[in-house]
Amino acid sequence: MFSDLRNFLALSYEELEELNLKAKEQRKARVPADRIQEERLKYLTDEKRIKAVTVLFSDLEGRLHMLDYDKKFLLKSYDNLTFDGSSIRGFTAQRESDLRLTMDWSAFYWGPADVFGPGKVLVFGDVIDKDGSAYSGDIRGVLKTYADGLHKSKGYTLNAANEIEGFLFQGTDAERRYHETDKFDYVNTGGYYHSLPGDPLRLFIDATAEVQRSMGFQTEKDHPEVAPSQFEINYTYGEVVAAADQIQLYKLICRQVATKMGMTASFLPKPVVGVNGNGMHTNVSISTNGKNLFWDPAGQEKLSNFGWEFVDRILTHGNDICLLLNASVNAYRRLDPHFEAPNQIKASATDRGSMVRIPIGNDKSMRVEVRSVGPDANPYMVLYTVFKTGLDGDTSQQENLRQAERYLPDNIYDALNNFKAADWTTKLLGADVKSRYAELKQASADRCARHLGTFVKAPEVQFHHEVYNQYLWNMF
Repeated sequence: MFSDLRNFLALSYEELEELNLKAKEQRKARVPADRIQEERLKYLTDEKRIKAVTVLFSDLEGRLHMLDYDKKFLLKSYDNLTFDGSSIRGFTAQRESDLRLTMDWSAFYWGPADVFGPGKVLVFGDVIDKDGSAYSGDIRGVLKTYADGLHKSKGYTLNAANEIEGFLFQGTDAERRYHETDKFDYVNTGGYYHSLPGDPLRLFIDATAEVQRSMGFQTEKDHPEVAPSQFEINYTYGEVVAAADQIQLYKLICRQVATKMGMTASFLPKPVVGVNGNGMHTNVSISTNGKNLFWDPAGQEKLSNFGWEFVDRILTHGNDICLLLNASVNAYRRLDPHFEAPNQIKASATDRGSMVRIPIGNDKSMRVEVRSVGPDANPYMVLYTVFKTGLDGDTSQQENLRQAERYLPDNIYDALNNFKAADWTTKLLGADVKSRYAELKQASADRCARHLGTFVKAPEVQFHHEVYNQYLWNMF
């Protein structure tokens, strides 16, 4: 191909970071949507080197979908982008398949050309139903509506930061080939915080952190994790919808960088037994006019009464919402306190086997950490569930709720039963979305062994929602 004839946008990492940080500040400052839209459309019109806009949205399970629209077409038709919803698991039935995408112009990203291809920009979209209303199965839209409503009615800003762990395995498509190999091969066996500068894990972490930095993530630290070939790349907190978007981008970037290096980034909660699994510790706080409502220097563990009430509601509904935070068959292998993962429905400042931890904080950083979340859960569902439950859920009258001897389920079948039986999950999602989500989880569970046993079985990976495709599903 005559690549020297092309003149597509390819910016330096420094230029990308500057553009993405400016967009991030606009989003944080809640610049009016019409002003942002006008600015983005003018930019796309004036920047001749952009050929396509990648529009991102997520299905009910949290699987990220991407559509590339020719820029000239998008500029004419951005308010009427239709797609076939019946092809998306958990979305509409075939007989009523037409859905539309509308651009969330504030969620606009410039990506490195060596990772995403030259001449492209990315923007998150909201899914719209046939009648023009927000689509109930688009949990990003549900979260956005909820967060915006609280900001307008109470002045609340919902903040989140997620610590997302993953594994790096040898070979591309290692998850999709697991039913052939029955194993994952480490690229590194160094250990916690230890990886030599030139080894594959360190090179992967360095490359991924550079991409994230260029996309405005404001990375704080990165390091190998406890298990062999395990990594974690931490970045600063954000407003709740932006934070969930960044989780989707984080996993996309990791997978893309790993593939380009001939490896696989895996976010299965427990791909290998006998070592620590992958968690997505979810740190949340609520502020108003810049004041952290979870902070009280005189409070227990310096957490305010408002914060403790938030914790109590999450503990009350711990079993009800477990399926939303641990969304796969494999996730229940991870909930094992022998590997620093929580299985107890209680709160603690120190016990890492607790569902909720209260980290050390100050007036800026005080937060609540929900530790039981798996990295394969729908991030919009996780954050909507945590905030909605913490603010609007019920509070049990059980004495000593925060230290009670109660446990999370150790298998998806029990989690499904709890989810289906709970009134709270119906209030949370609505009966229709709740039913569809349960059906998806049941379909995956029924293709896997009921008892997890002592080794990871091929169906746990093969029919996992982040690995699923039509070809694998039909091999049952």
